[in-house]
Amino acid sequence: MGSQKAEGTGDKVRILFVCLGNICRSPAAEGILRQRLIDSALDLEVLVDSAGTGGWHVGELPDDRMRQAAKRRGYTLCHRARQVQPHDFETFDAIYGMDQSNVKNLHRLAQGVNRNLLKIESFGLLLGDRSFEIPDPYHGGPEGFERVLDLLEEGVNALVARLQHNSFHHNHE
Repeated sequence: MGSQKAEGTGDKVRILFVCLGNICRSPAAEGILRQRLIDSALDLEVLVDSAGTGGWHVGELPDDRMRQAAKRRGYTLCHRARQVQPHDFETFDAIYGMDQSNVKNLHRLAQGVNRNLLKIESFGLLLGDRSFEIPDPYHGGPEGFERVLDLLEEGVNALVARLQHNSFHHNHE
């Protein structure tokens, strides 16, 4: 791959998706990307994970409503929630926050990290709009989970296209 590699990560591109509690949006993005990587024969070249900026759900499976909506589309979400850790900022080649609040929290959590190492972006950048937000479906109905999956599929497809064309890169801010 033509990307920058985090120290000690070998040849794999490492991608982290982040939302608030790591039970809806980010584990769904992780599950979708895992499947797309397998479908594209990139699964051995990319490592994907997800985390939350908060620790309320650490150790839990994704929200059952998200798991069921994802399952209907052929995705298995079996990730156990975890909170972002300081080493994540050095380990991952790209960190995608699901909304501006997540991005702001990631920058706050990264205090003390060399600013040149930070690779934090809004997931909306994959959809062509840095300010675009993936809405949190947690307090809504089933249609919210379906809408989030639609948006995540679109963004993940753009990310996979980038990976396939060896043009994966990160713009440091």
